[in-house]
Amino acid sequence: MRRSIGFVLCAVIGAALCTGTAHATTDPRQAAMDAAVASGVPGMVAVAPDWRGAGGVRQAGGTGKPDPSGRFRIASVSKSFVATLVLQLVGEHRVSLDDVVQDRLPGLLPYPEPITVRQLLQHTSGVPRDLAPEDGWGSLPEIDTERFVHFDAAEQVRLSTKQPLLFKPGTKWSYSNTGYNVLGLLVEKITHQPLARVLAGRITGPLGLRDTFHPGDFPFLPHAAAHGYEQLYPAPHARTDVTTYNYSRYFGAGQIVSSAGDLNRFFRALFDGKLLPPAQLAEMKKTVRAVDVTFGDMGLDYGLGLMKLDLGAACGKPAVVWGHAGDLPGFNTLSFVADSGPKQISTLATVDLTANKEQALKRQLPFVAEFCAAPSPARPLFPMSL
Repeated sequence: MRRSIGFVLCAVIGAALCTGTAHATTDPRQAAMDAAVASGVPGMVAVAPDWRGAGGVRQAGGTGKPDPSGRFRIASVSKSFVATLVLQLVGEHRVSLDDVVQDRLPGLLPYPEPITVRQLLQHTSGVPRDLAPEDGWGSLPEIDTERFVHFDAAEQVRLSTKQPLLFKPGTKWSYSNTGYNVLGLLVEKITHQPLARVLAGRITGPLGLRDTFHPGDFPFLPHAAAHGYEQLYPAPHARTDVTTYNYSRYFGAGQIVSSAGDLNRFFRALFDGKLLPPAQLAEMKKTVRAVDVTFGDMGLDYGLGLMKLDLGAACGKPAVVWGHAGDLPGFNTLSFVADSGPKQISTLATVDLTANKEQALKRQLPFVAEFCAAPSPARPLFPMSL
Protein backbone atom coordinates (compact mmCIF):
# COMPACT_ATOMS: atom_id res chain seq x y z
CA MET A 1 0.00 0.00 0.00
CA ARG A 2 2.14 2.67 -1.36
CA ARG A 3 1.77 6.04 -2.95
CA SER A 4 4.49 8.16 -4.61
CA ILE A 5 4.42 11.84 -3.55
CA GLY A 6 6.54 14.95 -3.81
CA PHE A 7 5.38 18.20 -2.29
CA VAL A 8 6.38 21.75 -1.36
CA LEU A 9 4.53 22.93 1.74
CA CYS A 10 4.79 26.69 1.39
CA ALA A 11 4.16 26.78 -2.33
CA VAL A 12 0.98 24.78 -1.94
CA ILE A 13 -0.69 26.23 1.16
CA GLY A 14 0.55 29.76 0.56
CA ALA A 15 3.74 31.59 1.43
CA ALA A 16 1.81 33.75 3.88
CA LEU A 17 1.53 30.83 6.28
CA CYS A 18 5.28 30.38 6.20
CA THR A 19 6.22 34.05 6.47
CA GLY A 20 3.79 34.85 9.26
CA THR A 21 1.55 37.28 7.39
CA ALA A 22 -1.54 35.05 7.52
CA HIS A 23 -4.21 35.69 10.11
CA ALA A 24 -2.75 34.97 13.53
CA THR A 25 -5.44 32.43 14.43
CA THR A 26 -4.87 30.21 11.37
CA ASP A 27 -3.30 26.95 12.46
CA PRO A 28 -0.96 25.82 9.65
CA ARG A 29 -2.23 22.24 10.02
CA GLN A 30 -5.82 23.35 9.49
CA ALA A 31 -4.78 25.55 6.58
CA ALA A 32 -3.00 22.58 5.03
CA MET A 33 -6.10 20.45 5.48
CA ASP A 34 -8.30 23.12 3.94
CA ALA A 35 -5.97 23.23 0.95
CA ALA A 36 -6.33 19.48 0.51
CA VAL A 37 -10.11 19.72 0.61
CA ALA A 38 -10.06 22.60 -1.86
CA SER A 39 -8.16 20.34 -4.27
CA GLY A 40 -11.00 17.81 -4.20
CA VAL A 41 -10.25 15.50 -1.27
CA PRO A 42 -13.76 14.74 0.08
CA GLY A 43 -12.85 14.86 3.74
CA MET A 44 -9.93 14.87 6.18
CA VAL A 45 -9.31 14.51 9.88
CA ALA A 46 -6.07 15.02 11.78
CA VAL A 47 -5.21 14.74 15.46
CA ALA A 48 -2.01 15.90 17.18
CA PRO A 49 -1.27 16.13 20.93
CA ASP A 50 -2.19 19.84 21.00
CA TRP A 51 -4.77 20.04 18.21
CA ARG A 52 -7.46 18.25 16.27
CA GLY A 53 -9.08 19.32 13.04
CA ALA A 54 -11.42 18.32 10.24
CA GLY A 55 -12.14 19.50 6.73
CA GLY A 56 -14.57 18.72 3.96
CA VAL A 57 -17.66 16.60 4.56
CA ARG A 58 -18.34 13.41 6.44
CA GLN A 59 -20.50 12.03 3.64
CA ALA A 60 -21.01 13.08 0.03
CA GLY A 61 -24.08 15.24 -0.37
CA GLY A 62 -24.07 16.23 3.29
CA THR A 63 -22.88 19.32 5.09
CA GLY A 64 -21.53 17.87 8.33
CA LYS A 65 -17.77 17.81 8.81
CA PRO A 66 -15.82 14.60 9.45
CA ASP A 67 -15.53 13.58 13.09
CA PRO A 68 -11.94 13.79 14.40
CA SER A 69 -12.81 11.22 17.08
CA GLY A 70 -14.39 8.81 14.61
CA ARG A 71 -13.12 5.50 13.26
CA PHE A 72 -11.57 4.66 9.93
CA ARG A 73 -9.74 1.85 8.18
CA ILE A 74 -6.05 2.30 8.96
CA ALA A 75 -4.85 0.01 6.14
CA SER A 76 -1.13 -0.77 6.37
CA VAL A 77 -0.71 1.01 9.69
CA SER A 78 -2.07 -2.36 10.86
CA LYS A 79 1.41 -3.76 10.17
CA SER A 80 2.82 -1.87 13.14
CA PHE A 81 0.26 -3.55 15.41
CA VAL A 82 0.93 -7.03 14.01
CA ALA A 83 4.70 -6.50 14.23
CA THR A 84 4.30 -5.46 17.87
CA LEU A 85 2.40 -8.69 18.62
CA VAL A 86 5.12 -10.77 16.98
CA LEU A 87 7.85 -8.95 18.91
CA GLN A 88 5.99 -9.43 22.17
CA LEU A 89 6.08 -13.17 21.49
CA VAL A 90 9.79 -12.87 20.68
CA GLY A 91 10.32 -11.18 24.04
CA GLU A 92 8.53 -14.10 25.71
CA HIS A 93 10.85 -16.57 23.90
CA ARG A 94 7.92 -18.19 22.13
CA VAL A 95 9.38 -17.45 18.71
CA SER A 96 12.69 -16.10 17.39
CA LEU A 97 13.27 -13.53 14.70
CA ASP A 98 15.59 -16.06 13.07
CA ASP A 99 13.05 -18.90 13.11
CA VAL A 100 12.29 -20.32 9.69
CA VAL A 101 8.64 -19.70 8.91
CA GLN A 102 8.27 -22.96 7.00
CA ASP A 103 9.19 -24.80 10.22
CA ARG A 104 6.66 -22.87 12.31
CA LEU A 105 3.84 -23.06 9.73
CA PRO A 106 4.45 -26.29 7.81
CA GLY A 107 2.88 -26.50 4.38
CA LEU A 108 1.85 -22.83 4.16
CA LEU A 109 4.66 -21.50 1.96
CA PRO A 110 5.61 -23.53 -1.13
CA TYR A 111 9.17 -22.25 -1.39
CA PRO A 112 12.23 -24.39 -0.57
CA GLU A 113 14.28 -21.29 0.31
CA PRO A 114 14.17 -20.70 4.10
CA ILE A 115 12.33 -17.49 5.05
CA THR A 116 12.73 -16.05 8.53
CA VAL A 117 10.32 -14.16 10.75
CA ARG A 118 12.59 -11.10 10.57
CA GLN A 119 12.54 -11.14 6.77
CA LEU A 120 8.73 -11.12 6.73
CA LEU A 121 8.60 -8.26 9.23
CA GLN A 122 11.12 -6.20 7.25
CA HIS A 123 9.85 -6.99 3.73
CA THR A 124 13.09 -8.70 2.74
CA SER A 125 11.53 -12.16 2.28
CA GLY A 126 10.87 -11.99 -1.46
CA VAL A 127 7.28 -13.19 -0.89
CA PRO A 128 4.94 -11.68 -3.54
CA ARG A 129 3.15 -8.51 -2.56
CA ASP A 130 -0.47 -9.54 -3.14
CA LEU A 131 -2.80 -11.99 -4.79
CA ALA A 132 -1.89 -13.23 -8.25
CA PRO A 133 -3.47 -10.96 -10.90
CA GLU A 134 -6.19 -13.44 -11.81
CA ASP A 135 -7.33 -13.67 -8.18
CA GLY A 136 -7.22 -10.02 -7.07
CA TRP A 137 -8.76 -6.78 -8.23
CA GLY A 138 -8.36 -6.72 -12.00
CA SER A 139 -9.97 -3.31 -12.54
CA LEU A 140 -11.37 -0.37 -10.60
CA PRO A 141 -15.00 -1.55 -10.99
CA GLU A 142 -14.04 -4.85 -9.35
CA ILE A 143 -13.21 -2.94 -6.18
CA ASP A 144 -16.92 -2.15 -6.08
CA THR A 145 -18.29 -5.54 -7.13
CA GLU A 146 -16.00 -7.61 -4.87
CA ARG A 147 -16.62 -5.73 -1.63
CA PHE A 148 -18.21 -8.72 0.15
CA VAL A 149 -15.77 -11.41 -1.02
CA HIS A 150 -14.36 -13.46 1.85
CA PHE A 151 -10.74 -14.60 1.87
CA ASP A 152 -9.53 -17.15 4.38
CA ALA A 153 -6.06 -15.98 5.42
CA ALA A 154 -4.36 -19.23 4.44
CA GLU A 155 -6.22 -19.13 1.12
CA GLN A 156 -4.94 -15.61 0.42
CA VAL A 157 -1.39 -16.79 1.10
CA ARG A 158 -1.85 -19.82 -1.16
CA LEU A 159 -3.25 -17.73 -4.02
CA SER A 160 -0.45 -15.19 -3.69
CA THR A 161 2.36 -17.71 -3.45
CA LYS A 162 1.39 -19.40 -6.69
CA GLN A 163 3.78 -16.75 -7.91
CA PRO A 164 7.55 -17.28 -7.59
CA LEU A 165 9.64 -15.49 -5.01
CA LEU A 166 10.72 -12.06 -6.19
CA PHE A 167 14.31 -12.67 -5.04
CA LYS A 168 16.39 -14.84 -2.72
CA PRO A 169 15.21 -14.13 0.86
CA GLY A 170 17.33 -11.55 2.64
CA THR A 171 18.98 -10.10 -0.45
CA LYS A 172 16.60 -7.29 -1.48
CA TRP A 173 13.49 -5.37 -0.34
CA SER A 174 9.90 -5.53 -1.61
CA TYR A 175 6.73 -4.56 0.21
CA SER A 176 4.58 -7.62 0.89
CA ASN A 177 1.05 -7.66 2.22
CA THR A 178 1.09 -11.45 1.90
CA GLY A 179 4.08 -11.60 4.23
CA TYR A 180 2.08 -9.87 6.96
CA ASN A 181 -0.84 -12.22 6.42
CA VAL A 182 1.64 -15.03 7.14
CA LEU A 183 2.70 -13.20 10.31
CA GLY A 184 -0.93 -12.93 11.43
CA LEU A 185 -1.28 -16.68 11.00
CA LEU A 186 1.95 -17.18 12.96
CA VAL A 187 0.54 -15.16 15.87
CA GLU A 188 -2.58 -17.32 15.84
CA LYS A 189 -0.54 -20.54 15.71
CA ILE A 190 1.65 -19.56 18.66
CA THR A 191 -1.11 -18.16 20.87
CA HIS A 192 -3.87 -20.61 19.86
CA GLN A 193 -6.22 -17.63 19.62
CA PRO A 194 -7.76 -15.59 16.77
CA LEU A 195 -5.75 -12.54 15.79
CA ALA A 196 -8.60 -10.24 16.85
CA ARG A 197 -8.52 -11.67 20.38
CA VAL A 198 -4.75 -11.45 20.63
CA LEU A 199 -4.87 -7.80 19.53
CA ALA A 200 -7.52 -7.04 22.15
CA GLY A 201 -5.74 -8.89 24.94
CA ARG A 202 -2.26 -7.56 24.35
CA ILE A 203 -2.66 -4.05 22.92
CA THR A 204 -6.10 -2.48 22.68
CA GLY A 205 -7.36 -3.66 26.07
CA PRO A 206 -4.30 -2.70 28.13
CA LEU A 207 -4.03 0.69 26.40
CA GLY A 208 -7.77 1.41 26.48
CA LEU A 209 -8.03 1.78 22.71
CA ARG A 210 -11.80 1.62 22.46
CA ASP A 211 -11.97 2.44 18.76
CA THR A 212 -9.41 -0.14 17.62
CA PHE A 213 -10.37 -3.64 16.52
CA HIS A 214 -9.81 -6.33 13.92
CA PRO A 215 -13.17 -6.68 12.12
CA GLY A 216 -12.77 -10.03 10.38
CA ASP A 217 -15.63 -10.42 7.91
CA PHE A 218 -17.66 -7.61 9.50
CA PRO A 219 -17.93 -5.10 6.61
CA PHE A 220 -19.45 -2.09 8.36
CA LEU A 221 -17.67 0.87 9.93
CA PRO A 222 -19.52 1.96 13.08
CA HIS A 223 -18.94 5.53 14.28
CA ALA A 224 -17.10 6.38 11.08
CA ALA A 225 -14.96 9.52 11.01
CA ALA A 226 -16.06 9.92 7.41
CA HIS A 227 -17.06 7.86 4.41
CA GLY A 228 -14.35 6.81 1.95
CA TYR A 229 -14.67 7.33 -1.81
CA GLU A 230 -13.00 6.31 -5.08
CA GLN A 231 -13.65 7.16 -8.74
CA LEU A 232 -14.28 3.54 -9.75
CA TYR A 233 -16.29 4.34 -12.88
CA PRO A 234 -15.50 6.96 -15.53
CA ALA A 235 -16.95 10.44 -15.20
CA PRO A 236 -19.63 11.69 -15.21
CA HIS A 237 -20.31 8.85 -12.76
CA ALA A 238 -19.84 10.11 -9.21
CA ARG A 239 -17.25 8.69 -6.85
CA THR A 240 -18.30 5.38 -5.30
CA ASP A 241 -18.72 5.08 -1.54
CA VAL A 242 -16.42 2.23 -0.45
CA THR A 243 -16.89 2.59 3.30
CA THR A 244 -18.66 -0.75 3.70
CA TYR A 245 -16.17 -3.46 2.79
CA ASN A 246 -14.88 -6.91 3.78
CA TYR A 247 -11.09 -6.61 3.78
CA SER A 248 -10.35 -10.17 4.88
CA ARG A 249 -7.84 -10.31 2.02
CA TYR A 250 -5.61 -8.10 4.20
CA PHE A 251 -6.02 -10.20 7.34
CA GLY A 252 -2.66 -9.36 8.93
CA ALA A 253 -1.57 -6.67 6.50
CA GLY A 254 -4.18 -3.95 6.64
CA GLN A 255 -7.54 -4.86 8.15
CA ILE A 256 -7.55 -3.04 11.49
CA VAL A 257 -10.04 -0.23 12.24
CA SER A 258 -8.96 2.57 14.59
CA SER A 259 -9.20 6.32 15.20
CA ALA A 260 -6.62 9.09 15.07
CA GLY A 261 -6.60 9.41 18.85
CA ASP A 262 -6.11 5.67 19.32
CA LEU A 263 -3.29 5.60 16.78
CA ASN A 264 -1.51 8.39 18.62
CA ARG A 265 -1.86 6.54 21.93
CA PHE A 266 -0.61 3.31 20.38
CA PHE A 267 2.54 4.79 18.86
CA ARG A 268 3.30 6.88 21.94
CA ALA A 269 2.99 3.79 24.15
CA LEU A 270 5.13 1.78 21.74
CA PHE A 271 7.99 4.28 21.71
CA ASP A 272 7.69 4.90 25.45
CA GLY A 273 8.46 1.22 26.01
CA LYS A 274 5.03 0.24 27.32
CA LEU A 275 4.42 -2.51 24.76
CA LEU A 276 7.84 -4.06 24.15
CA PRO A 277 10.96 -4.78 26.17
CA PRO A 278 13.94 -2.57 25.24
CA ALA A 279 15.66 -5.33 23.27
CA GLN A 280 12.65 -5.94 21.06
CA LEU A 281 11.97 -2.23 20.53
CA ALA A 282 15.60 -1.84 19.47
CA GLU A 283 15.15 -4.69 16.97
CA MET A 284 12.00 -3.05 15.64
CA LYS A 285 13.97 0.12 14.90
CA LYS A 286 16.79 -1.59 12.99
CA THR A 287 16.15 -0.42 9.45
CA VAL A 288 17.15 -1.11 5.88
CA ARG A 289 16.71 1.24 2.96
CA ALA A 290 13.39 0.61 1.25
CA VAL A 291 14.51 0.16 -2.34
CA ASP A 292 11.69 -1.80 -3.93
CA VAL A 293 12.62 -4.29 -6.65
CA THR A 294 9.80 -2.93 -8.83
CA PHE A 295 9.35 0.71 -7.82
CA GLY A 296 12.87 1.73 -6.82
CA ASP A 297 13.88 3.88 -3.85
CA MET A 298 10.82 4.60 -1.73
CA GLY A 299 12.42 7.53 0.09
CA LEU A 300 12.32 5.89 3.52
CA ASP A 301 13.94 3.29 5.74
CA TYR A 302 12.00 0.28 7.03
CA GLY A 303 12.38 -1.54 10.32
CA LEU A 304 10.21 -4.35 11.65
CA GLY A 305 6.75 -2.99 10.89
CA LEU A 306 7.93 0.62 11.09
CA MET A 307 8.73 3.34 8.57
CA LYS A 308 11.47 5.85 9.32
CA LEU A 309 11.45 9.19 7.47
CA ASP A 310 14.14 11.86 7.64
CA LEU A 311 12.48 15.24 7.05
CA GLY A 312 15.58 17.27 7.88
CA ALA A 313 16.02 18.66 4.39
CA ALA A 314 12.41 19.82 4.40
CA CYS A 315 12.32 21.29 7.89
CA GLY A 316 15.71 22.97 7.85
CA LYS A 317 16.52 21.20 11.14
CA PRO A 318 16.82 17.60 12.34
CA ALA A 319 13.44 15.93 11.95
CA VAL A 320 13.29 12.13 12.01
CA VAL A 321 9.85 10.56 12.37
CA TRP A 322 8.69 6.99 12.94
CA GLY A 323 5.36 5.34 12.19
CA HIS A 324 3.53 3.95 9.21
CA ALA A 325 1.38 4.94 6.25
CA GLY A 326 -1.63 3.10 4.94
CA ASP A 327 -3.65 2.93 1.72
CA LEU A 328 -6.98 1.21 1.14
CA PRO A 329 -9.79 2.19 -1.22
CA GLY A 330 -11.29 5.37 0.26
CA PHE A 331 -8.85 5.63 3.18
CA ASN A 332 -5.38 7.17 3.20
CA THR A 333 -3.70 7.20 6.60
CA LEU A 334 -0.50 8.61 8.06
CA SER A 335 0.50 8.10 11.69
CA PHE A 336 3.94 9.28 12.79
CA VAL A 337 5.84 10.32 15.93
CA ALA A 338 8.91 12.53 16.15
CA ASP A 339 12.10 10.69 17.10
CA SER A 340 12.46 13.15 19.96
CA GLY A 341 10.00 15.60 21.48
CA PRO A 342 6.22 15.64 21.68
CA LYS A 343 5.30 16.14 18.02
CA GLN A 344 2.98 13.49 16.63
CA ILE A 345 0.07 13.32 14.20
CA SER A 346 -2.38 10.88 12.67
CA THR A 347 -4.30 11.89 9.54
CA LEU A 348 -7.05 10.48 7.36
CA ALA A 349 -7.95 11.50 3.81
CA THR A 350 -11.06 9.94 2.27
CA VAL A 351 -9.82 9.30 -1.26
CA ASP A 352 -6.82 7.11 -1.99
CA LEU A 353 -6.30 5.04 -5.12
CA THR A 354 -7.93 7.48 -7.54
CA ALA A 355 -6.68 10.75 -6.05
CA ASN A 356 -5.13 12.96 -8.72
CA LYS A 357 -1.57 14.23 -8.33
CA GLU A 358 -2.60 17.44 -6.60
CA GLN A 359 -4.84 15.63 -4.13
CA ALA A 360 -2.18 12.98 -3.43
CA LEU A 361 0.25 15.80 -2.72
CA LYS A 362 -1.95 18.02 -0.59
CA ARG A 363 -3.41 15.35 1.68
CA GLN A 364 0.13 14.92 3.08
CA LEU A 365 0.45 18.55 4.13
CA PRO A 366 -1.07 18.45 7.65
CA PHE A 367 1.54 15.78 8.44
CA VAL A 368 4.29 18.04 7.12
CA ALA A 369 2.95 21.06 8.98
CA GLU A 370 3.11 19.13 12.28
CA PHE A 371 6.80 18.28 12.00
CA CYS A 372 8.00 21.31 9.99
CA ALA A 373 6.30 24.15 11.86
CA ALA A 374 8.58 26.78 10.31
CA PRO A 375 9.98 25.44 7.03
CA SER A 376 11.98 27.58 4.66
CA PRO A 377 9.69 28.80 1.83
CA ALA A 378 12.48 28.10 -0.67
CA ARG A 379 13.16 24.55 0.52
CA PRO A 380 11.08 21.79 -1.05
CA LEU A 381 10.45 18.47 0.57
CA PHE A 382 12.34 15.65 -1.05
CA PRO A 383 10.31 13.20 -3.12
CA MET A 384 9.30 10.18 -1.12
CA SER A 385 6.89 7.29 -1.37
CA LEU A 386 4.55 5.92 1.27
